[in-house]
Amino acid sequence: MEEQEKFMREALKQAKKAYKIGEVPIGCVIVQDGKIIARGYNRRNTDKVTLAHAEIAAIKKASKKTGDWRLEDCTMYVTLEPCQMCAGAIVQSRMKKVVIGCMNPKAGCAGSVLNLLQMQEFNHQVELERGVLEEACSEILSRFFKELRVRNKKAKQELTTP
Repeated sequence: MEEQEKFMREALKQAKKAYKIGEVPIGCVIVQDGKIIARGYNRRNTDKVTLAHAEIAAIKKASKKTGDWRLEDCTMYVTLEPCQMCAGAIVQSRMKKVVIGCMNPKAGCAGSVLNLLQMQEFNHQVELERGVLEEACSEILSRFFKELRVRNKKAKQELTTP
C-alpha cells in the first residue's frame, strides 16, 4: 500500500496543476518497473480539446517513452475514476492495472456507471484497485467545484446587478 500511496500522491500533484489553471483537478501517472514514465492532468478547457483528459495525455507520453502503444507491464494511478473515453483508451493500451483514488458515480466507467475495464467481452481486462488516498482525491474535487459554484454565482449576480 505504501508504494501505491506514493504514486497516487504524484497523481495528486498533477491534479493540483490542473487546479491551478482552472481545470477540473484530475491527475494521472503511469508506472513501469517501479518508476513513473508518464504524467498527465486535465487540460480540456485550456486546450479546447475534448480529448485533453489526464489519462489520455499520460497514455500518449507513456507510449512515446516506451516506443509502443502496448502498455502491458504498466500501472496507471488516477485521482478520479476514468470516463468511458479514457476507460476505452486504457483497455486499448493493454494497461495491466489501474489504481483509482475516488469513484465518479455520475460518469465513471471502472465500476460506477459501467465497468469497461473488466468486460469479459473485450480481448483485454484490466486489474483494478479503488480507494487509494480516496479522501485526498475526493477533497480536491469537492473544493474545486465548491469554488466554481461560488464564482459562477458571483458572475451571475454581477450580470444581473444594475
